Amino acid sequence: MASKFQGVDFYQIDGLLSEEERAIRDTVRDWVDENLMPVIGEAYVAGKFPKQLVPQMAELGLFGANLPEEYGCAGLNNVAYGLIMQELERGDSGVRSFASVQGALVMYPIYTFGTEEQKKEWLPQMASGKVIGCFGLTEPDYGSNPAGMITVAKESSDGWVLNGAKMWITNGSTAQAAIIWAKTGKVSDIDSIRGFIVPTDTKGFSAKDQKGKLSLRASDTSELVLQDVHVPKHALLPKSGGLKSPLMSLTAARYGIAWGAVGAAMACYDEAVSYSKARVMFGKPIGGYQLQQARLADMLTEITKAQLLCLQLGRLKDEGKATPQQVSLAKRNNVNIATDIARETRRLLGANGILAEYQAMRHLANLESVYTYEGTHDVHTLILGQEITGLSAFN
Repeated sequence: MASKFQGVDFYQIDGLLSEEERAIRDTVRDWVDENLMPVIGEAYVAGKFPKQLVPQMAELGLFGANLPEEYGCAGLNNVAYGLIMQELERGDSGVRSFASVQGALVMYPIYTFGTEEQKKEWLPQMASGKVIGCFGLTEPDYGSNPAGMITVAKESSDGWVLNGAKMWITNGSTAQAAIIWAKTGKVSDIDSIRGFIVPTDTKGFSAKDQKGKLSLRASDTSELVLQDVHVPKHALLPKSGGLKSPLMSLTAARYGIAWGAVGAAMACYDEAVSYSKARVMFGKPIGGYQLQQARLADMLTEITKAQLLCLQLGRLKDEGKATPQQVSLAKRNNVNIATDIARETRRLLGANGILAEYQAMRHLANLESVYTYEGTHDVHTLILGQEITGLSAFN
């Protein structure tokens, strides 16, 4: 394994962070080096999420870290939250996904659309890791078009009855609670979309792991099936309404992804630099050859640009000024450059680059999923195109 990670900071961005933000980043960085890095390669090959790390992550306050302390959360600003996501994905995209889903896709909608009673009941349990959540929006036939969902919730005399299926659900098989998005009116009525907190032990609820994944292997990904799932009236998130509600949750998660992708890129770049200095070919380290230096210069340039993008986005978010389109730009750019950097690192490492003891191939495979989920690269392109021109290309 490589020596302790020293970071990538060519433009002295550390000086733009507060002392608290740096301390939080360094704490998570050390935890990743000491606890995640020694086990992640084996977990990835085995196709198992390292569940033993969840209590440690909870103790560090990594779940819902930017939500208020009154609900058992860390109450951090959004830059500090982003730095946490960066360091977790420096370890592995699947581990960052676990924390991102728990915080941004489960705890955030409860905090934003729930009652005070729902917040007090669920958020402290989720912050402590005692309850794991999942986010049920994507369906087998409706990925990039969530408005087309066919999962329905019909009101009954004592609550709601849910029927439908969800696909590609992170944490689905390990979750004790699911945020399920369903239409409460006609299937054609997107304004009737509401969110529900559904305990996964409810009769009629089932989760089946997705088999055969070649990416995000150290992450649980499931299909959810809801067959006449009865939930009480208070399962409804009362402030949710329309497609805007799940999209707001996705924007919160995409913000973390933008930072996380930088972490993956930094991990690959660090590995590439170390390897280029140690690997001797034709009588000298390969880092002394022009082709490899060009690779490394391109990597460093793109990482630096992505870091500055994230920091400004985080400051805007803390000021309440960030827009979903700005988040789309950051997610689109940062995942794209991270994927390129992972690929070029794999190539620089030659045959060794395909081994699990190195990081590049694992990050590359993971990032291919991150490139697609929570808004594909192409969907974010169209979001930006619409923002630029005022014209929708979606239909």
